Amino acid sequence: MQTNYLLEIISSFWFWLVFLLVAVIIRDVFIQKSHTITHNFPIVGHIRYWIERIGPEIRQYIVANNREELPFNRQERSWIYASSKNENNLQGFGSDQDFNSPGYIFIKNAMMGYNPPKDHPFRSNPGVIPAAKIIGAYHERKRPFRPYSVVNISGMSYGSLSAKAVESLNKGAFLAGCFHNTGEGSLSPYHQMGADIVLNIGTAYFGVRDLDGKFSMEKLVEKVQANPRLRAIELKLSQGAKPGKGGMLPAAKVNKEIADIRHIPIGKDAFSPAFHSEFSNIPEMVDFIEKMAEATGLPVGIKSAIGKLEQWEELALYMKKTGKGPDFITIDGGEGGTGAAPHAFADHVSMPFTFAFAKVYQIFQRQELTEHIFFIASGKLGFPEKALMAFAMGADSVNIAREAMMSIGCIQAQKCHTNHCPTGIATSNKWLQAGIDVTLKSERYYLYHYTLIKEIGEITHACGYEHPCQLTMDDIEFSMGDNNRTIALSKSLGYHKDPVKYGSFHDLLTCSHLGGEGARKRLTFAPQV
Repeated sequence: MQTNYLLEIISSFWFWLVFLLVAVIIRDVFIQKSHTITHNFPIVGHIRYWIERIGPEIRQYIVANNREELPFNRQERSWIYASSKNENNLQGFGSDQDFNSPGYIFIKNAMMGYNPPKDHPFRSNPGVIPAAKIIGAYHERKRPFRPYSVVNISGMSYGSLSAKAVESLNKGAFLAGCFHNTGEGSLSPYHQMGADIVLNIGTAYFGVRDLDGKFSMEKLVEKVQANPRLRAIELKLSQGAKPGKGGMLPAAKVNKEIADIRHIPIGKDAFSPAFHSEFSNIPEMVDFIEKMAEATGLPVGIKSAIGKLEQWEELALYMKKTGKGPDFITIDGGEGGTGAAPHAFADHVSMPFTFAFAKVYQIFQRQELTEHIFFIASGKLGFPEKALMAFAMGADSVNIAREAMMSIGCIQAQKCHTNHCPTGIATSNKWLQAGIDVTLKSERYYLYHYTLIKEIGEITHACGYEHPCQLTMDDIEFSMGDNNRTIALSKSLGYHKDPVKYGSFHDLLTCSHLGGEGARKRLTFAPQV
């Protein structure tokens, strides 16, 4: 009896399977007209499209080797994943890198490095390195700010990232003591979980605008007064993924919560223009910066991808002449990519980080302004060797974005622009977000941040310095290929960075303007790494 019942089930399964396949064939051949492949090869054509859809995942785990994949290769992702889970992130049997590949980074260790004394703060908490400079000190802002960490979270908006992803990162930033940039989508409730905040203001002035899209100083002041963790304002001119390109949040995504956060109408497309409406030249931009700084008391900086340099020259000359201007400059490399962008913008518009930073830094160096500006570096720098290269070039801190996303579970599926992110990080889909455990993911970001800072510090000590700001451009060399030659960063890029005034680690940690209050007040959690 049971055997007959089982046979009926099997027969029924094959019947419905054949029925489904025949239906697909009829549809593909006689009804649909949009896909030639499925018309000519029904069934097989669908398999082809399915394999194409999951192509990035297949290449990650089956096809590509450990070092060849972009944007981040498997070795880089594995280091982030292991670090964020407090697992073994070491490698055995030597390096599998090609040391002769052009541009390969060599960090020159000292014969006898810097050995921190027993009472040195880094020994008790190697996950903390404060910035050497204070943002806003030169222009005497009312509320200057020394970041508690030399590594911080770059701008990623709520809306681009899911609520749970933003909340996880902010809680992780609170544990680490680093600041969290809001992205141009403005300050959401999920950015307010205790971490220091940098408010990003883009071309649409989301969150600090009226319904007609005009900037509102009154709303900016209200926001600053209502959020004591808001420590600085970043005026976004452009970003590495799409400089000179606006954006659009479709009406379907503009629910009441998004509308309230961004100060936009519910159910209507939200456009971000390509350029700012409040200014159109350097004097007007500097005047706008000064007005925001005066009204809020906060340091104000600018963020930009780098292309033509004429206006940067003009900005440096104007700052030298007037003593006014941005307190910090965030230089975003063209290889940045959390924002979805047309491929020509993502691939060909703006310079990669190394060239971009070097050119802009030298412009301000010629005007003797580097001491007064806090330089933030951004563009795939969430690894110890790349961060140290940025510090050697003159950066005062590093912003990370995609590396932070990977620490909370991003698998580089490259579905950010589709709203179908399989990990729930870059989607508004509630079902996909449901898999994010905020408590667990926030700890994973913290562990990644802790490991990154720890290794930055340890390599700094191996080079003979106490703080990464002390690295020089002669401490880093590039491989010139298989000719057994290397070239110092100073010779490759054509300059030496200006020395950063530095007293001691203890001075940084006792500064009255030091951020990271939450991390400093709680019991230090130092994992066994």
